[in-house]
Amino acid sequence: MELNLQLAKQIIDGAEKEAQNLDVKMVISVVDAGGNLIALHRMDDAWIGSVDIAEGKAWTSIAFKLETEILASLTIPEQELYGINTTNNGKIVVFGGGIPLLLDGKVIGAIGVSGSTVQNDMAVAKAGVKAFEDLLVTVK
Repeated sequence: MELNLQLAKQIIDGAEKEAQNLDVKMVISVVDAGGNLIALHRMDDAWIGSVDIAEGKAWTSIAFKLETEILASLTIPEQELYGINTTNNGKIVVFGGGIPLLLDGKVIGAIGVSGSTVQNDMAVAKAGVKAFEDLLVTVK
């Protein structure tokens, strides 16, 4: 299975429902296994600055095959990956809200969310991942 626009829209719908539950305006990005943008959704009145951040979180999750939240603690001064966010033409985003999408243990894409607190960004991203996982159950 490969991610496509139809699946990306369903992932975004799941994430947007959580954003509405939290009463926050978010930008939600879904990328494929190569970090290429499939879909980007900016809720009405969401911050324009969150567009690049959401896409960056998704790309970072693909590039390192892990949640951006994990990178956060590794990139503070005195830590092993300090300064990594200055590499890759500034595309790396090292705070929570980016999560890889896995199929049979293999990263096939990622979601990136931005527009509120890191905690809310992570909650909305996790809702998108749950929507993806629910889709997998119905496909199998």
